[in-house]
Amino acid sequence: MDAQAVSLAPSSNGRVSGKSWKTQKSATVRSRLPPGVKTKNWDDRMRKTQQALAIKKLESELKEEKQAEIQRRRQITQERKKAAEERQRLEEDKAKVGFSVMV
Repeated sequence: MDAQAVSLAPSSNGRVSGKSWKTQKSATVRSRLPPGVKTKNWDDRMRKTQQALAIKKLESELKEEKQAEIQRRRQITQERKKAAEERQRLEEDKAKVGFSVMV
């Protein structure tokens, strides 16, 4: 009785399934995570966060400047309109005074 030891195929557990339809499982790849979370380095994540905050701050400042310019133009237009109405009112008053003098 010469019994030969059967060598096992190399695998993670030391044995392989004999079922041909079974595939070797692997770790789940989490591809839906945001890039900042995928990054392993904390400093890189903080740098990206600081850059994003700086960009947001710059955008908000530019937006505020644009709003201020629009508001300034609106104010100028309103002042011109009021001045024109005042001139028109004074001309009408002048015309009324001139008409009453003639009568």
